[in-house]
Amino acid sequence: MNLLSIQSHVAYGHVGNAAAVFPLQRLGVEVWPIHTVQFSNHTGYGAWRGEVFDQKLISDVMQGIEERGVLPRCDGVLSGYMGSADTGTAILDAVDRVKAANGKARYCCDPVIGDVGRGVFVRPGIPEFMRERAVPAADVVTPNQFELDFISGLTTKTIAETVKACGAIHAMGPKCMLVTSLHVEDTPKDMIDLFASGPDGRFRVRTPLLEISVNGAGDAIAALFFAHWLRSSSTAEALSKAASSIYGLLRRTAEAGSREILLVEAQEEFVKPSRMFKAEPVA
Repeated sequence: MNLLSIQSHVAYGHVGNAAAVFPLQRLGVEVWPIHTVQFSNHTGYGAWRGEVFDQKLISDVMQGIEERGVLPRCDGVLSGYMGSADTGTAILDAVDRVKAANGKARYCCDPVIGDVGRGVFVRPGIPEFMRERAVPAADVVTPNQFELDFISGLTTKTIAETVKACGAIHAMGPKCMLVTSLHVEDTPKDMIDLFASGPDGRFRVRTPLLEISVNGAGDAIAALFFAHWLRSSSTAEALSKAASSIYGLLRRTAEAGSREILLVEAQEEFVKPSRMFKAEPVA
């Protein structure tokens, strides 16, 4: 499998492509990364160096890949944080080029907009771009609960409301969805839910809630879910494997008290999770 991953990148730590590429490689996926930014570290530290790449550079790199004649072998495109709407335009153009070369290729959009408790944290114009252009163009989307509510225009306090919100987004175009973190009325305080919805049904995985606050886990689980979904065509299997791997990664990170996810140290979790969580059907 070959995937084009267009995301931010950091030299130190693991977010964006620095969180997505290695787990995919450990699963045997060939990844062609295009970086939308090159920073010293993620912005959660409050200080960083580097720059945001403009649309021209992203398009230029994409054209170079296309000139190698390899796009017919590209099975999918993965995108995450977009520094600007222009970046998003370059990404959607890349998706169009890949799909023109391979009609079976799929696009997974992680619609990074904000989070519960923090609100919107991306630049002006990005939330609207995600809702109006990126999500409708995607085959798979991987929002968190805040992004699910924002894109659908609904509020999710129950599992029934979550199903309804996912239905609203399916109606926009995406065939499959992963909600990467979900707290609804029946979620125990010491647990966290992950929810997936696809043509083959709706499913939930519930894992213990870890006392940890790190960056990059969402980027990693989006990549894992997309790869497993492409391989199996099973929403339940993709959810179970991705959730189990991320739980193992975060458990190891929490035990070590690390501020950065231990992507390398916990790499076996991507191939053979130490604890498997079954995806349960949701009516």
